Amino acid sequence: MSRTDMNSLSICLILVLASLFRPGDGGGTLTRVVNTRFGKIQGFIRPMGSGRHLKPIEVYLGVPYATPPTGPNRFSPTRTAAPWDGIRITDKFEPVCPQKLPDIRNESAALERMPRGRLEYLKRLLPYLKNQSEDCLYLNIYAPAQGLHNTQIFEKHFNEFRDHFRNLK
Repeated sequence: MSRTDMNSLSICLILVLASLFRPGDGGGTLTRVVNTRFGKIQGFIRPMGSGRHLKPIEVYLGVPYATPPTGPNRFSPTRTAAPWDGIRITDKFEPVCPQKLPDIRNESAALERMPRGRLEYLKRLLPYLKNQSEDCLYLNIYAPAQGLHNTQIFEKHFNEFRDHFRNLK
């Protein structure tokens, strides 16, 4: 996958997150405990509006899928995440990877470089990008709360995702 493809994928994921949550929003009822290869996780149930057509979802924020690329691991391939004991509560966002964002503090100057729609979009996105770190290899997982009774389904897809990123070079 090219760097451009990865950047596009990152932007799409951020859009989804931005449409679902406000920063620091971990509210809701806790989910069932899910077993993964690395340990147990527990997220929260998020209602999706008051309409009858949108069912609640299970949300697991900040699930590690690889070792942080910091210190001696900085320029080496990622390694499998270390297992943990107990139940990891996954109810808050972890840092996003470092990104250079356009300067939009001066709105007039920013509008000379970009359309108003993009400026408004960046204003909405910035709260989600304040916490940046090279330790950013975490998944935010969203799953239907109803009809997903088998934790093996969750574990299978989590492991497939991790294996896919392990094979990227």
